[in-house]
Amino acid sequence: MTERTFPGIEQHPDILALRASSERATTTVTAQIMEGLALLAGLYLAASAWIVGFHTTLPTLAVTNLITGLAYAFLMGGGFGSAYERTHAMCWAATGIGAWTVIAPFIVSGARSSHPAAVIVSNAVVGGLAVLFAAGTGLLALRVKRRS
Repeated sequence: MTERTFPGIEQHPDILALRASSERATTTVTAQIMEGLALLAGLYLAASAWIVGFHTTLPTLAVTNLITGLAYAFLMGGGFGSAYERTHAMCWAATGIGAWTVIAPFIVSGARSSHPAAVIVSNAVVGGLAVLFAAGTGLLALRVKRRS
């Protein structure tokens, strides 16, 4: 008797269509710019304690920004956010990291009555941009997926 061979799951038409959709999303200029800016935002967040100068006065926030900045850069910089067919949830996790960045100075630094304005402004701006870049990348991938 002859054995029937079936193609692997990687050759399934639905998988191929999802990969093609993801390729269309990541090859647009808009997606590439957003991913590049998101990578820069993550790297700035990681180094912000030393750039702004609060690494000695707020060491816990400095470590928090370092960890969240590296995580954000990893999630968004590798193109994971717009590789929709396998990892679309990562851009939404990166959106959560951006939101955390905005509120982190108030939660991590404890019951301080006053924070340096530079700390608040730095975290609020980079956190807001991180949310915009991550959500924008995810929405761009969804938009391209709906067109196909």
